[in-house]
Amino acid sequence: MIKNKQAAEIFREFLKNGKNRITPERFEVMDAALEIDGHFSADELYIIMKNNKSRVSRATVYKTLELLTQCDLLSLRNFGDNMKRYESNYKRQNHDHLICLDCGRIVEFTNNKIKKIQEEICDALGYEPSTYSFNLFVRCKNKKECPYYHGN
Repeated sequence: MIKNKQAAEIFREFLKNGKNRITPERFEVMDAALEIDGHFSADELYIIMKNNKSRVSRATVYKTLELLTQCDLLSLRNFGDNMKRYESNYKRQNHDHLICLDCGRIVEFTNNKIKKIQEEICDALGYEPSTYSFNLFVRCKNKKECPYYHGN
């Protein structure tokens, strides 16, 4: 049973237009991915699905995440650790990220000044904004009080 009917229609149309197979397994992956609040890797999603008794293959998870990214239901994120992570674009506000280089914590935030700056840059260079990703790589100010820090 498909939980995200509107997203399913977007995905179905994308698959049809790209001459991709429309399978129940792809929609199962779509639903599982859109239910996750936050960032996840393909392997993390696969494990979650297996723990929920899914019979979807790892290859189907990987390929479907790629397709969901191509049709903009998901965004692919790289936070500087050579690991692909995904997050839902579906019914979510655009946001930016702080990534701590010490503990790995990822903090989402929004700031209208950043959006305005990207619009100004695009306008000055003769482009129209489409989407953007802004990541700040930071370090915890007080490592001893950071609940995520696992270093020395």
